[in-house]
Amino acid sequence: MPYDLVIKNGVLIDGSGLPRHHADVAVRHGRIAAVGRIRERAREVMDADGLVVAPGFIDGHTHMDAQIFWDPLGTCSCWHGVTTVVMGNCGFTLAPCPESQKHLVVRNLERAEDIAAEAMAAGIEWKWTTFPEFLDCLDALPKGINYAGYLGHCALRTYVMGERAFEQAASEDDLHAMERELRDAIRAGAIGFTTSRSPIHETPDGRPVASRLATWDEVRRLVGVMGDLNAGLFELAGEAVGRELSDPVAFRDYHVRLRDLAVETGRPVTWGNFSRLEAPDVWRRYVDLLDETAAAGGRMFAQVHSRGLNVVLSFKTQLPFDHLPAWKPFRALALAEQRQRLRDPETRRRLIAGAHERPERRALGTEARPFPYEWIFLYDTVAGPHRTVAEIARERGVDPAEAMIDLALEKDLDRFFVHPVANEDQDTVLEMMRHPRAVVTFSDSGAHVSQIVDSSLQTHLLSHWVRAKQAFTLEQAVRMLTLVPATYWGFADRGLVREGFVADLIVFDPDTISPEMPEVVNDLPAGARRLVQRARGIAATIVNGEVLLRDGKHTGALPGQLLRGPLARRP
Repeated sequence: MPYDLVIKNGVLIDGSGLPRHHADVAVRHGRIAAVGRIRERAREVMDADGLVVAPGFIDGHTHMDAQIFWDPLGTCSCWHGVTTVVMGNCGFTLAPCPESQKHLVVRNLERAEDIAAEAMAAGIEWKWTTFPEFLDCLDALPKGINYAGYLGHCALRTYVMGERAFEQAASEDDLHAMERELRDAIRAGAIGFTTSRSPIHETPDGRPVASRLATWDEVRRLVGVMGDLNAGLFELAGEAVGRELSDPVAFRDYHVRLRDLAVETGRPVTWGNFSRLEAPDVWRRYVDLLDETAAAGGRMFAQVHSRGLNVVLSFKTQLPFDHLPAWKPFRALALAEQRQRLRDPETRRRLIAGAHERPERRALGTEARPFPYEWIFLYDTVAGPHRTVAEIARERGVDPAEAMIDLALEKDLDRFFVHPVANEDQDTVLEMMRHPRAVVTFSDSGAHVSQIVDSSLQTHLLSHWVRAKQAFTLEQAVRMLTLVPATYWGFADRGLVREGFVADLIVFDPDTISPEMPEVVNDLPAGARRLVQRARGIAATIVNGEVLLRDGKHTGALPGQLLRGPLARRP
């Protein structure tokens, strides 16, 4: 019987971390059928001479729960070699929720995750109430890549409690109902349970999202459900007391609670670890917590990034000045009118003076905010080096706000700036990536769509840390993006190029693979905007044995699948 696909003459980096070698890879019925010197016939032969063949990348931290309904390909992740994503992080999901209560779910997502309510209204056909029904809907959708999904605490709370979820603690009856729904979700294939206790997650009207009203006992009870089932991961966006060391007693209590939860339930606990200038010692305390939890017999791992968490600024998206009194009405104008008025001396004078006022609302998360100009960088190339606005303003002898206006006008307002809100020190980023209990992930793909564009963190690892800095070998980096996340999230037949494994593969040029510059597009439902970023150097992306992309172009195939959790897979 001929193979469906044979990739010939490539350099195989199989995900294990072992040294590369030349080998062909044969695919039949969506799985890897043979590795070595393949002489048998195939329906399709792909020549990978001079290229690397590797497992498809796995991103464990996305928010594609809404996007999956209107974007079959899974952009921008698919453009960067990602073949599997995990969504539903930080407590945010669309289920459980009947259509009559979808406004409660939208309220949780709209500001906290920068997903436009209009896009969700236009792009989602609501056909479910329970989480198992939601999974069945996802199963039926056309998909380019593979998806796995958590059950989010915000939707679970609003499903059981309605408006009370935003106002009060759960009653005993509420807790029993939430436990029942979570148990059903895990049995149906939810990969775990997530929550947010983070102060940066608010509704559009400035209230905490629903999960933040939960007591720690409520969290323990729900994670305990997964402990009883012996299935599922627990992911969380952490508490305010864990963001700084101003209250060492509360900080330590929070870490003890996390450690004990992992030990008591036996379930893996995971969270994002970032360094921040204003709290430079906090990230290392979390690294210590990983080791402490392991020593106590619990499972815990950190999700880390491959670069700064960069807020992308432009006149087409958001600026640090958007909520300043002098700027807010100006930024409400059409872009063409803004461009025209920026050339008027009186308007410029008023805006430059107004750039030093206080904003009308507090910025959260990746929302733009006034920031020292020494930490706002001109972003004209992906690789850099990137000069600061402060430096450019000094050279030109102008106010930094005027420098930003002039720089933008020089490119017809089609110019980007970035400012990192976390991971400012790249030596620290490297140290976190090297920790044995850390996973390089956390793209947030599907969320913060007009604020950041981090779907490229995988190609950044390969272009910056492997090729430019030589901090990792290519074998090490591929393992970090494939076998490591596959193991932590329980994808037992993905993450390696091995006979019998699912044929999720990428073919790329190690000398050219890299992210390209981002763009602003209005391709979401209802014309909502987002940032997109493509990649270069990837010759083919193969999902479940079918070629999804060739040189970044869609082939028309939609081979992606819903990957259900372990209880749904057991006979």
